[in-house]
Amino acid sequence: MAGGRRAWRSGAVGLCLLLLPLTGCGGGQAATGSAMAEVQQVLDRRAAAVLGHDERAYTETGTRNSYANLRAVPLADWSYRLTALHPDGAEATADARLSYRIQGYDRAPVTTDRALTLSRTADGHWYVAADKPAGKSGQQLWDQGTVTAVKGEHSLVLGVGQSRDTLRDYAGLADTAVPEVSKAWGTEWAQRVVLVVPKSLNGMAGLLGAPASNYRGIAAVTTGEVGGSGQAPADRVILNPEAYAVLGSVGKQVVLTHETTHVATRAHTSAATPLWLSEGYADWIGYLDSGRTPTEAAPELARAVRDGDLPEDLPVDKDFGFTDDPTKLAEAYEGGWLACRMIAAHWGEERLGAFYRAVGAHQGRAGAVEDALRTELGTTLPDFTARWRDYLTDRLGD
Repeated sequence: MAGGRRAWRSGAVGLCLLLLPLTGCGGGQAATGSAMAEVQQVLDRRAAAVLGHDERAYTETGTRNSYANLRAVPLADWSYRLTALHPDGAEATADARLSYRIQGYDRAPVTTDRALTLSRTADGHWYVAADKPAGKSGQQLWDQGTVTAVKGEHSLVLGVGQSRDTLRDYAGLADTAVPEVSKAWGTEWAQRVVLVVPKSLNGMAGLLGAPASNYRGIAAVTTGEVGGSGQAPADRVILNPEAYAVLGSVGKQVVLTHETTHVATRAHTSAATPLWLSEGYADWIGYLDSGRTPTEAAPELARAVRDGDLPEDLPVDKDFGFTDDPTKLAEAYEGGWLACRMIAAHWGEERLGAFYRAVGAHQGRAGAVEDALRTELGTTLPDFTARWRDYLTDRLGD
């Protein structure tokens, strides 16, 4: 159990390890291997305590705060794999790979690298003094505080620093989004979503392992593996509580339906899929039942069209980057949305879905859109672009 930081046991072997923790005295490597086995056993007991909801057993392996933080998370699996150990007297640092799976939501384990600090008790047993994200790995929600969990019909909402009532409201929005997405896209996806709500923008950035400035003004993002390997865990929709809170009720629903669309389409989204299509399609479903007109939903692009600044081409991926020009970013999203809206209006909603799938199934980016335009819509990229420009003028011009 945890105690003061004291020296290892006295004696020849102990003295050797204190002086030469990795090599020396003819048995350093064996001793280090033995220490790794001992630490792995501690981590195994720690993992079993998490799954068994045994706080006492968890505390015997080291720090207890993290247990209280993650107690509410419905876990199906939790395990550590020790990858490196660096002893230094009665202390050590270690690298470990944490794998966990949320019950009913994750198809495969989520994995993340952790940096551990270890100490020895007076009787020579290892315990975990600290467990933090390693290097550039993002935080887990429980690294930021005590997690509250709310289950909806189609959703699980995990929050830190949020009231249970707020999380219930978010679950209701997610539960509305899931069937709306299934109605438009189809039901061949998990039809459930995990929503993560940190306390602040900085908390969101910590989860994503990126600067907060990258996400200021962005209401939500979806994380996950593209390409549909079948082995990826469920996506996470991560809210920026500061930007999301200022939205009206329609805006909040549009955002969650948009992000849920990314979850549903992930298996058919690949490196071949341009952002104008993936983001535009998510917006198309998001706005379907919003009652918003094109000029209401695309104000920046409408302003540009009225000013005679009609785009020459469809948005490219770099237009969706988080820069200091929010107008350009808004125009990119709005242009992608109106391209998808045009496909649905002219060729039909089923053709739009088929077009999305065909692009994602292409072997690479080169030719993906062109081939899908030909096979699914019977047109060419120049013709499609011209139609899109006319559509912008017709829907957004005065």
